[in-house]
Order: sequence, then C-alpha cells, then structure tokens
Amino acid sequence: MTTVDGLTGPVDVGDAMARTPRRPWRRGGGSGGRPLGRRARWSGWLFALPALVMYAVFELYPIVTAVQYSFFDWDGISASTPVGVGNYVRVFTEPQLLASIIHSFVLILFFTVLPVLLALVVASIVREIRSKVAGGVARTLMFLPQIIPGAASAIAWTWMYSPDGAVNQLLRALGLGSLAKAWLGDFTWALPAVGVIGTWLATGLCTLLLMAGIGKIDPSLYEAASLDGAGRIQQFRAVTLPGLRQEIGVCITITIIAALASFDVVFMSTQGGPGYATQVPGVQVYQLAFTENRIGQSSALAVVLSVIVLAVILPIQRFFRER
Repeated sequence: MTTVDGLTGPVDVGDAMARTPRRPWRRGGGSGGRPLGRRARWSGWLFALPALVMYAVFELYPIVTAVQYSFFDWDGISASTPVGVGNYVRVFTEPQLLASIIHSFVLILFFTVLPVLLALVVASIVREIRSKVAGGVARTLMFLPQIIPGAASAIAWTWMYSPDGAVNQLLRALGLGSLAKAWLGDFTWALPAVGVIGTWLATGLCTLLLMAGIGKIDPSLYEAASLDGAGRIQQFRAVTLPGLRQEIGVCITITIIAALASFDVVFMSTQGGPGYATQVPGVQVYQLAFTENRIGQSSALAVVLSVIVLAVILPIQRFFRER
C-alpha cells in the first residue's frame, strides 16, 4: 500500500486512480493516438461523398459542359466551330430568343404576383374559420393541385380551354358567349391562358406556406390590435404581413424560379405556339438542342437563363433576410 503524507490517514494511490474516471480525448487530439476530431471530420466527408459525387456528375459537370458548348457552333454530330461570344450576342439580338426571355418575365405576374396575393387573402380567411373540419377541407382543396404533375395539369387545362371546353361553356352559360375563343390558339390570349395554369398550380403551395406562417404568429398580437380598435384590414397590415415576411420570401423565390424556368406547363399546352406567342427559354432551349440541332446556341441560352435567375433571386433573398 502506497501512502501519502500530510493526510488524515493512509491513502491507497492505486485504488484512487482506479476509481477516478478517465477524461475523454479533447477535440484536437493530445499525446498519443489519433485525434478524435480529425477522425470524426473524415467520417463526415465519407458519409457525404455519395451525394457529392452525384451532385458533381449530374449538376456541376453539365453546367461546365454547357458553358463550354456555348462558345461553339455545333450541331451535335459534326465538328464544332469556335464562335466566341457570338451565341450570347444572338440571344439578345434574335427577336425569337429575346421574346422568350420577355415572356418568362411576363409569366412572373401569373406565377408569382397573383398566387402570393391570392394566398394572402385565402390564408387570412382560413385563419378566421373556427371549425377544424372546415379548415382541414380548405387546406386539402388548396393543396390538391400540388399532387398533380404540371404536365397532367397542362393537359387538363388544354381540354378546358378548347372551343367546346369548360371555360367557353361557362362563358356561354353566363351570357358571355361573345368572349368564347380558342384560348391557346389566340396570339393575344395564349400567354395569359398559360399563365392562369401557373396561377392555379402555385396558389395552393403559397397558401399552405402562409397558413403555416400565420400559425406561428402569437395570437396575443391580434388580441392587442383588436383591443386598440384595429379592424381586420389593419390587423392584416400591422400583424399578419410583418409576421409572414420570411414565408412570403420563400413563396416569391419558388414561384419566380418556376416562372423563369417554366417548361412542362408551356410545352404540354402550347409547345411555344401559336407561332412564338408563348415561347419561353425552357422550351426554346429544348427546341434549339433537339429540333434545330443548335447545341451551342441552346447552351448559351441556358447559361443566360441561369444568370438571369440568380440575378433576380439573390437580391430578393437578401431583402427578405434583412430585419
């Protein structure tokens, strides 16, 4: 037995050391052995490796390839010819290509502005519904378009827009038969008709996001505003809108991307027609690459579209992140 002087009695040092719990290694290592933090860091990268490989193969590599192709005149088969920035110049000088970009910005009105405004109104109305059953039914009906693929929705709306479809039949039943027309075949009304499809698809998603945001707002804020004499509109402006800042930002971001990069709804309903009345960059990229065999021009338009999306979305994200 080993003793330590100066204590009230003899102490068994070996027994005390055996009963003393060992401290775990600190992150950053120590003397002897492999540092635990480094091993954990490498194991994290190993778990993320499959996702990183998939992202590099299916995202980064196609982006780099598209940028490379955009500087060449290539039909996909024969030898390519360098053209410098000629493809990018044509994007902004050819009326057909420039019109497709303008149409995508017009669709923002239908894919973003109208859905967000309608969702704000619907979400505020549903908040006032005290019945849980009625509120659940409203949520289900609003989310229904989200479980239907965009291509299927476009086909269904194409039937409704036909000369004998539901839209024209409703107009005739209301005594407005003079307004009936082949909506998707009209050069003036084809683009707004396609936009209405986007409005129908986006309103439900925006409504659900805003309803979830309203559920996080403290009810005492509405009670305090009501005690101060604020009406429903004033409560909406002073309580609901500030409380939904982040949710509105998410809705605007998602729907603007859907408008600028729209493909399925336009392709399945009009394929860019009549003429080029509903042509958008997504459909134009597809047709340039697989119909006209203009791979370089298609890649340049795709790169321009990506830059436009980032240029529009990044300021919006920053604005809604600011307090």
